[in-house]
Amino acid sequence: MRRRTFIAALGGAVAWPLVARTQQPAMRVIGRINMGAASQPDRGRAAFLRGLNEMGFYVGQNVSFEYRTADGQPDRLPALIADLVQRKVDLIFGTAAVALAAKQATSTIPIVFVTTADPVSIGLVASFNHPGGNVTGVLLRAGAEATAKLIELVHELLPATTTVGMLNNPNFLDTVADTTEVQSAINFFGLKVVIVEATKEADLEPAMTKLVQAHVGALLIGDNLFFSSLRDRIARLAMRNKLPILARPSFGEDGALASYGASEFDGIRQGGIYMGRILKGEKPADLPVLLPTKFQLVVNLKTAKELGVSVPPSLLARADEVIE
Repeated sequence: MRRRTFIAALGGAVAWPLVARTQQPAMRVIGRINMGAASQPDRGRAAFLRGLNEMGFYVGQNVSFEYRTADGQPDRLPALIADLVQRKVDLIFGTAAVALAAKQATSTIPIVFVTTADPVSIGLVASFNHPGGNVTGVLLRAGAEATAKLIELVHELLPATTTVGMLNNPNFLDTVADTTEVQSAINFFGLKVVIVEATKEADLEPAMTKLVQAHVGALLIGDNLFFSSLRDRIARLAMRNKLPILARPSFGEDGALASYGASEFDGIRQGGIYMGRILKGEKPADLPVLLPTKFQLVVNLKTAKELGVSVPPSLLARADEVIE
């Protein structure tokens, strides 16, 4: 009897690791293409990982990433996408430019984007409510109203300013909409705008030199994720040249005088949630494109002090965050 019991127990001990192995969750693979500068860390990583965690996905446990970077150059995307498709990733995540390139390469692998470009007008999805196909995502663009508020901030913080500079990257899909909105707001306030372009990190310093030579009193930053990836570098150059930055909220932490718009990190977190929902079986075609819901006004008193700018108490009272 004892011998049988021992053998039975031994058999259970031997079989247990086999059962345990079959119960391990399948490792899903996400292809992540970052359009930001290769020299900079993926600053949205923590946000989309938070969203994935909320859906029960944890790196190293049941999800892994294949990372690639395009360094702000859209012409690199086809080869990067082809590599991810060949590796048979479960999902592809990136900006609108990444999603467009991926959509051309595959109709079966789900694609999730986070972008400031209008996904309907560029042909990425059929509509916001019913994306169709294998693509959906999150829109970060706050629109003309947010741009107008930035120009209001120029008027409120820097009343002597008559000319505003704008940094743009013509390689990005949202550049035309950006420029149109800024021109409209600038004209309303009777100001002038000087637009300079930068398509790579090395272009930033010459662009700043042009803006200084044009005697601009404030600097707007094109609303795209490439510039967001370089915001610490942009902020340092602007501070060195005494140029106050007014931009999207993520710039507030890196030295912008003031910022307003949709929360970039909240939008990226929502993208992480969408990735988790799709990995659990939902279809991109059934997930509507999410619109911005969280807006932030950030004022940086440290930057104001360094630039010698007086911030009205009324503006501080309205701010969602004050950096000191």
